[in-house]
Amino acid sequence: MAYWLLKTEPSDYAYADLEADRQTLWDGVGNNLALKHLRQIRRGDQALIYHTGRERMVVGIAEVTSDPFPDPERDDPRLVVVEVKPKRKLAIPIPLADIKSDPQLRDFDLVRLPRLSVMPVTDTVWKRLLSGR
Repeated sequence: MAYWLLKTEPSDYAYADLEADRQTLWDGVGNNLALKHLRQIRRGDQALIYHTGRERMVVGIAEVTSDPFPDPERDDPRLVVVEVKPKRKLAIPIPLADIKSDPQLRDFDLVRLPRLSVMPVTDTVWKRLLSGR
């Protein structure tokens, strides 16, 4: 099992929408590096759901329920999607400011590559972020 961070604009699709839908296609990824990461995701992997925009915080955890497959809405096999379902909402969201201020997270891609919409999360970072949450 691997860990990931998936970004979403909450005004477009929030974690609450994922909870209401119970499952969704994670689509709309166009950046080459983000697509590379998306192609590496596998069923059973876990993902932090990060709200962008004004919120800028990790708000929940999702489970990936499918391996990557071509986006059925787009006519390009390089553009892939995965299915995800909600696992749990974080009782206390993790603001970006807290992540940036933690010296142990300075190499985390969320800090280094802030525009990337799909990124791997190491076991160490995963545990650090979720300790006490």
